[in-house]
Amino acid sequence: MNIAFLSPEYPHKSLNPSAGLGSSIKNIASALVNAGHNITVFVVFQKDESVFFDNRVKVISIPRKGYKFFGWYLERKYIEKVINNEIRNNKIDVIEAPDWTGITAFMKFQIPLVIRLHGSDTYFCNLEGRNQKKKNYLFEKRALSQADRIVSVSEFTGQLTKKLFNLKCNIETIYNGINTERFKPLDVKINDGQILYFGTLIRKKGVLELANIFNKVVEKSEKASLLLIGKDVNDILENKSTLNLFYECLTKNAKQKVTHLNEVPYSEIKQYIAKTQVVVLPSFAEAFPMTWLETLAMEKALVASNIGWAPELMIHDKTGFLINPIKHQEYADKIVMLLNDEEKCKYFGKNGRTHISSNFSTAKILEKNVNLYKSLST
Repeated sequence: MNIAFLSPEYPHKSLNPSAGLGSSIKNIASALVNAGHNITVFVVFQKDESVFFDNRVKVISIPRKGYKFFGWYLERKYIEKVINNEIRNNKIDVIEAPDWTGITAFMKFQIPLVIRLHGSDTYFCNLEGRNQKKKNYLFEKRALSQADRIVSVSEFTGQLTKKLFNLKCNIETIYNGINTERFKPLDVKINDGQILYFGTLIRKKGVLELANIFNKVVEKSEKASLLLIGKDVNDILENKSTLNLFYECLTKNAKQKVTHLNEVPYSEIKQYIAKTQVVVLPSFAEAFPMTWLETLAMEKALVASNIGWAPELMIHDKTGFLINPIKHQEYADKIVMLLNDEEKCKYFGKNGRTHISSNFSTAKILEKNVNLYKSLST
């Protein structure tokens, strides 16, 4: 089959920085190519126009045109034109896009459109309890109404999205998958006492809660250190650097034990995961996070949040700990326990990888996606 993806991000050095959405698309695109399908990824709102191949995945970078008037509409029509030309010239069978900000609203394609629910702006605003721009809600609702099929990366995300937009259609769940051959344990020296957070530095991912948690960790563990890897963004509530807000929450002792790396290439993140002792991902708002899949696939002890989607991905006290991030002392106690218990870390790590390999490996997930695309192209 000839399958296309439309996305605002994709992990590659020639493109703008990418996060979990781009990682999930790269993972499925690579798997489909290896299975003999032809894959094109349209990456929109980029700086430059280019076409290149990323391990046989054709990547088309579409720059933002910067229209002065009605830009929200004209940008979409420009993207639509580029994609429809490629559809005609290369006989693409089906195209998939994410739900975020209704990127496909006002676009019409000559082939079936799948929208995959990775988490819309409406969804995340609901989880965070904050106000949303009405425009984003209307765009997302219109995009969903135009889709030929809607699938979700978790049951929780699908059901909540259905409720928020009052959708009448059935929403199938196809979980994000992970290449367990690419993400696997590495034989490297562990940095004793190191705790790792990786992902965007943003309130919704529990970064500010993590500061308070780490304060309590260092009270009980002298060897504890925290490595933050991720892009700093302005906090949506205080309009300040999230990293600066994070440091403001730290005690003097804790602040001396924190290191921040702004960004590392996607290809190198495995080394940082492998060298750390415990991974912490205390997010309040996700759909089915790739960071969790990557951590568990690499046999790392993980302390994550217990919200919404979490029980679909992890098993509490077997593949890691699921704790509400606002319970700072309880969260910190679990981290300290793991820093002091190498066997427990190994137990979680082994169970985590087995769980991911059995349920969320690319090989397990790929067939469901292929069947989805075939059902629309016939």
